[in-house]
Amino acid sequence: MASTADFRNGMVFKFKDDLYQIVEFQHVKPGKGGAFVRTKLKNVVTGKVIDNTFRSGEKVDEVRLEARTMQYLYMEGEDHVFMDNETYDQVHMTGESLGDSVTKYLKEGIDYKVLFNAGAPLLVETPNFMELEITHAEPGEKGDRVSAATKPATLETGAVVQVPLFVNQGEIIKVDTRTDEYLERVR
Repeated sequence: MASTADFRNGMVFKFKDDLYQIVEFQHVKPGKGGAFVRTKLKNVVTGKVIDNTFRSGEKVDEVRLEARTMQYLYMEGEDHVFMDNETYDQVHMTGESLGDSVTKYLKEGIDYKVLFNAGAPLLVETPNFMELEITHAEPGEKGDRVSAATKPATLETGAVVQVPLFVNQGEIIKVDTRTDEYLERVR
């Protein structure tokens, strides 16, 4: 058990039957009444951010998450299989537990950070930037090279991102996986 005096940015604890991480917090001591702590909490699984106020000295169940670098191997039925790079242990996770924001950037042979809670895989974090090949994109119009117009392009992982008109099928691009944004062509 940890109290509000132990709060720090990045701390993970169980709150309302979910795991939350402290994004920021502030101890407040008003002139009248008891002290309290204002927090901004991020749900570890869904990513939803909420605001909450705790009374000073209130207890919470701190949770220790273990992060391991694991390589994505393949999809087996509904499961995605990851391998620990140090012990070669394999972990199966369902696409439902990973979420669409992760599954659309899963590529065989790439390392991902997997968070574990009490030995069970909880969450997969994609690299912030990935270099992926475009498998389908409509050809660009001649003369549209200067405008800021974009078109949808399907990547090798199945993700669809908006790219400039001059980018074509078969090219490799760098993508920001947090925002699904095209960054640049890779030569």
